[in-house]
Amino acid sequence: MQTRFILINTSHAGNVGAAARAMKTMGFDDLVLVAPRWANVLRREETIQRASGALDVLDKCRIVETLDEALDGMSHLCATAMTPRDFGPPTRSPRAHFELLSKGELSAQNPQGLEAGVASSSEATTQTGVAFLFGSERFGMRNEDVYRCHVCLSIPSNPQFGSLNIGAALQVIAYEWRLALGGFGVQAAAPTAGLADAAQVAGMLAHLEQSLIALEFLDPAAPKKLMPRLNALFNRAQVTQEEIHILRGIAKAILQQK
Repeated sequence: MQTRFILINTSHAGNVGAAARAMKTMGFDDLVLVAPRWANVLRREETIQRASGALDVLDKCRIVETLDEALDGMSHLCATAMTPRDFGPPTRSPRAHFELLSKGELSAQNPQGLEAGVASSSEATTQTGVAFLFGSERFGMRNEDVYRCHVCLSIPSNPQFGSLNIGAALQVIAYEWRLALGGFGVQAAAPTAGLADAAQVAGMLAHLEQSLIALEFLDPAAPKKLMPRLNALFNRAQVTQEEIHILRGIAKAILQQK
């Protein structure tokens, strides 16, 4: 499903760069600016710096004069607004709404002011594109623009301090939407170590048994169940080959001192 992020009347160039960076981290690249303050905002130094390498998103970004142009091809519109309104689309958290959207459980209702070129939510199961709309830093979204949307997304936050800048809000919504689409796998910080096989564990236990006898911790005449218990312990621990080498190194050092 096509995903588009739309910034309306953005006044701070750095927020455009921050938005591009947030989008790229979640695998999105369709950014549209509606009548930004700076005509050259995509080339401004602050924008490029805040993008922090997401220059391909800036290169693909389009600048248009009207919201109608930005919504071309989008079928499901999500407003982002903190200010409560006595009229308009339902307000939901991103996660709750995306769950409904992904399951096709949204009720059929035509948003106020929705133009003929934008489909209603009754087509939730055949969406052609989802657009996330962000208003200006100072005034947020206009009521007229919010009324056109199917939902108003509200990020659950501290009731006493819920202020988020555009880049941060976009990052949260992009993350939640990516999760709804299936998400990305967590990348391991280091290569997964290979587990020791049964022969390696047995060899280590034999080596360890010799060192325990040398320390007089284990009486070979009356070993009881010490070694079977150690065997069970190492099986539960699922020791790696490298850990086997460490344990055998300890056993070797003990034997060399005796």
